[in-house]
Amino acid sequence: MSDVSRYGSFGDLPGKLIIVEGIDGSGKSTQLDLLRRWLISQNYCAYFSEWNSSPVVRHTTKFGKDNRLLSPMTFCLIHAADFADRLDRTILPPLRAGAIVLTDRYIYTAFARDAARRVSPGYVRDVYRFAPKPSAAIYFRVPLDEALRRILTGRPELKFYEAGMDLGLSEDPYESFRLFQGRILEQYDAMVPEFDLTVIDATLPISDQQRKLRALVKPLLVGCLKQTGISRDGLKQRFGLSGQYLPSPGTASSGG
Repeated sequence: MSDVSRYGSFGDLPGKLIIVEGIDGSGKSTQLDLLRRWLISQNYCAYFSEWNSSPVVRHTTKFGKDNRLLSPMTFCLIHAADFADRLDRTILPPLRAGAIVLTDRYIYTAFARDAARRVSPGYVRDVYRFAPKPSAAIYFRVPLDEALRRILTGRPELKFYEAGMDLGLSEDPYESFRLFQGRILEQYDAMVPEFDLTVIDATLPISDQQRKLRALVKPLLVGCLKQTGISRDGLKQRFGLSGQYLPSPGTASSGG
């Protein structure tokens, strides 16, 4: 399938869409937050969007989860509605303005999770064909055992759908979670060549991962929208930035 049929077409989008993916416990959210802070420290206009966060859909999703009403298909479609709303409200407008949009999970999360719930992969891909192609799609790959260790250490309990208990994989929530995450990991690894995802080893030290992420993003920043007239003190106060997130006065950031 060509990119033309794989992704939606929205004309010229001068901004850059940078997305991160990975199973729970991959550390992708930490890396995206560090990247966001660094971009802001460079005065770039960087906007953030998170999976399953649309205010239009949030209450319906919560109701369905709390009452265990969501089938694999309704899970698929309610997340697609969430994505469609966020795309229209919070992703496309800044991209059209030339800004950077960072998303913690993108359509590949749906491809992985819905397929893990045995929804047809082809059907899910068709559902999301309206989504624009990312400028960079980074997959933080981590072994399943390491991801589980990070997630489950000190965790009191797992939620029903989070553990994949709706699939009848095991009566034990932790074993169900392990099996469910294993299915998701298999889907992600299969998508690397299909969607040309850039892989970062999520077992590396946090600073090494961030260095690799910034190196991937830097070439995309040419011409992106910047804020002007913001002092270092103003950045610190507004965004809580400090230390390595901010360049020294009068010098460029090392990007480390």
